Amino acid sequence: MKILLAKPRGFCAGVERAIVCVEQALERHGAPVYVLNDIVHNKAVVDELRSKGAVFVKDLNEVPAGSHLLFSAHGVGPERWDHAERLKLEVIDATCPLVEKVHYEARSFASKDFTIVLVGEEGHDETVGTMGWAPEHIRRIMTVAEAEALQVPDENKVAFITQTTLSVEDCDVVVAALRKRFPKIQGPPKADICYATSNRQAAVRSLAAQADLVLVVGDRESANSTRLAEIAAEYGKPSYLIPSAAMISDEWLHGIGTVLVTSGASVPERLVQDVIAALRRLGPCEVVEFELVHEDVHFRLPAAIA
Repeated sequence: MKILLAKPRGFCAGVERAIVCVEQALERHGAPVYVLNDIVHNKAVVDELRSKGAVFVKDLNEVPAGSHLLFSAHGVGPERWDHAERLKLEVIDATCPLVEKVHYEARSFASKDFTIVLVGEEGHDETVGTMGWAPEHIRRIMTVAEAEALQVPDENKVAFITQTTLSVEDCDVVVAALRKRFPKIQGPPKADICYATSNRQAAVRSLAAQADLVLVVGDRESANSTRLAEIAAEYGKPSYLIPSAAMISDEWLHGIGTVLVTSGASVPERLVQDVIAALRRLGPCEVVEFELVHEDVHFRLPAAIA
């Protein structure tokens, strides 16, 4: 069997930064350190941090007054900041800087009284947080049909922003529909979909044609991991999103000569190597790594933890 190992894969700079924030908070302040929602959408990462003393909560009322609290990489709206202040919590903001960029765009367009069209998934942590910064101005959509049917108070004052982890091509189609519907629509000076999401999707598109099977390591809650599996399926390839090597079925590998392996932006490399090891146990394997783009992006830690 030949294994095509896509690179870049795994942790992006925002995820790496968020995880370091939790680890350093635990080292500096001791356990427990509280985290609102999952710090990133990966169960293995969350479980490991929990074992070190992180406590993950869905409601700020679960956090004792005066505790240290981290906001996840997906970001939150201002109402969460206000709530944390009322509880006198010591906040460490692990929001990805690229998500913060979208928050800034939302506030900027709202200050000019634009209707803001947010292309994003309903209920996703990032989308919920972004909408909180301009709730009276933002309309969320996800499809071309929604773009075509959208009604706004002033068609000359419309702007769009996007969730950072969408499929690049799917998002482009929706944005094109918005531009057709609203010829004067404004957008961000630089695309909102993050570099890591774009790079991992491009790698799959480049390599999928060479594979008989695609394995994407990642959780179903991870939007960017789900997109990778969907993109591979678009090429007519059997494609499976798996949280770990334990989920590999022998039936998937019958008659398979070449397997493409990649992982979402919140997946630790050890889980990818576990998949490689599992495939090696089935018989002789040749592993060939293809680096499509070299990534060298790092984000500074927030002032509260630096």
